[in-house]
Amino acid sequence: MLKKYFRRLESIIALAQSLMTPKQFIFLSSVLIGISCSLAVIILKTFAHSVFSFATYINGILKLSFINSLLPIIGILLTVLVVKKVLSGTIQKGTSQILYAVAKKASIIPKKQMYAQIVTSSLTVGLGGSAGLESPIVITGAAFGSNFAQNYKLPYKDRTLLIGCGVAAGISAAFNAPIAGVLFAIEVLLVDVSISAFTPIMISAATGAIVSAILLDESILLSFRQQQTFNYHNTPFYAILGVLTGLVAIYYSRNFQKVEHYFSKLEMGPYKKALIGSSILAILIFIFPTLFGEGYESIKTLSENDPGKLLDNTLFSDYRNNNWVLLIFVGCTLMIKVLATGLTIGSGGNGGNFAPALFIGSYLGYFFSKLINMTGLTNLPVSNFTMVGMAGILSGLFHAPLTAIFLIAEITGGYGLMIPLMIISSISFAISKKFEKHSLDVKGLAKKGHAFTSNKDSNILSTLDIDSIIQTDYLTVHPDENLGKLVDLISHSNQVVFAVVNNDRDLVGVVHFNDIREIIFNSYRVKYTVIKDVMKTPPATISSYDSMEIVMSKFENTKTAFIPVLRNEKYYGFISKSIALEAYRTKLRSMTIE
Repeated sequence: MLKKYFRRLESIIALAQSLMTPKQFIFLSSVLIGISCSLAVIILKTFAHSVFSFATYINGILKLSFINSLLPIIGILLTVLVVKKVLSGTIQKGTSQILYAVAKKASIIPKKQMYAQIVTSSLTVGLGGSAGLESPIVITGAAFGSNFAQNYKLPYKDRTLLIGCGVAAGISAAFNAPIAGVLFAIEVLLVDVSISAFTPIMISAATGAIVSAILLDESILLSFRQQQTFNYHNTPFYAILGVLTGLVAIYYSRNFQKVEHYFSKLEMGPYKKALIGSSILAILIFIFPTLFGEGYESIKTLSENDPGKLLDNTLFSDYRNNNWVLLIFVGCTLMIKVLATGLTIGSGGNGGNFAPALFIGSYLGYFFSKLINMTGLTNLPVSNFTMVGMAGILSGLFHAPLTAIFLIAEITGGYGLMIPLMIISSISFAISKKFEKHSLDVKGLAKKGHAFTSNKDSNILSTLDIDSIIQTDYLTVHPDENLGKLVDLISHSNQVVFAVVNNDRDLVGVVHFNDIREIIFNSYRVKYTVIKDVMKTPPATISSYDSMEIVMSKFENTKTAFIPVLRNEKYYGFISKSIALEAYRTKLRSMTIE
């Protein structure tokens, strides 16, 4: 019955496509993708919130505090089971796969990502795994956009645009923050977007926010309504917090990958690995219960008038009114969060780092401002620092300052904190960028030579295949041959540069036509000159395995028009600068979304 309904809906959409202009159909598509993504968000968020409420009820009423520790073990084991039995044993994690799909896979994302992320992340995070749902939401939205475009045979540019629509709708629905959704899609994921392409992304983000606002209980969303006005006298303290968030973002980025990679490389079965990792996580959650799940409820608690509630039903509940114990609890939790998230994802669970970034940012903002107040130095608005701290970590971790600024502005219900948000986000971004060239999600791609960043030139160059522009049919000469042989080759070909190779195909030099122009018109010198006397050492060589970014850098540094290519240390061919630039221009036109 459901299958029949979807076929009928597809027929209606296909009919609409035939009656509309391509641009009109993109607008319709952005609405449909926005609705689909927001429904996925509603399912995911509602499930996660229901489990959290259940665990809180058991813990608070029945005094079974261990339930918070048992649920993540069950969730991660179930996730591994689903991956192994339903998803062919593998599942890609993190938004980097979207970047890779846009750059290397013609914006084609597998169909299974339309449901795989929802199922696995709901089991992991919904049952208490210490990670976030936003990354799975973003991947699901991108998969909706890509597969919708494939289904209706849309070209690469439109597929990429609809991926952006899905991403924007997902973030918008998850936070009821349409501006942040648009900025995240453009700032983090899309290579180059013209002004006209903003419209469908904005439509999709607005649609996601509307559907979420109608169907999703506002208490489930991360939102704040309590904030004090900005006092410019506190500007130095906001700047200090910006520095701290930048440093903590670096700490999180480096240590998260260490923990995740350590578990991923363990030589043991997936169930055993999941059991060990989740058991360690269970111990951490038993000691620090706020590590359970996304942690959004504890973020709200910190910004309210009675943050001591964090210690209720914990090992430290007797000290809920002791500010120093609470401060130490908060400080320990924010530093341990990276271990909890790394264990969750590395041991086999699925989730993202978006929610942990907000969690750590809020805890750091609270810790810093409360510590200053308790020393009697001044009286800072703790709730404001709790909220703007989230923007600092988000900006530093994902290298997305605009997304961080507007996300926190939207979820706090206004723009009263815009100035401190700008201060903290910009400082954190600058510090993080200084020590970490790539954002957390891009670091893995960078290590594999597939970096896809906010640098448009680097992005485009990373998509070019070096083999497609290497010319392997260039004629070669031997160093001991007479110059007459080279003159004969010049007269019968269009080549202006020749590789000089020995019997073993080793490159020993190059000869450029301009360097021998005067000699070739002197028949005596041509007859009695050997090639090794006129050849030169090339200013640079290229490996056939180098990236195009390295190739263009060598062209820039050497100021030459041709560079010889080696494969396995043997001469392989030439790359022409003009051909490389033409390939760049062609790719630029194909990747610009209009």
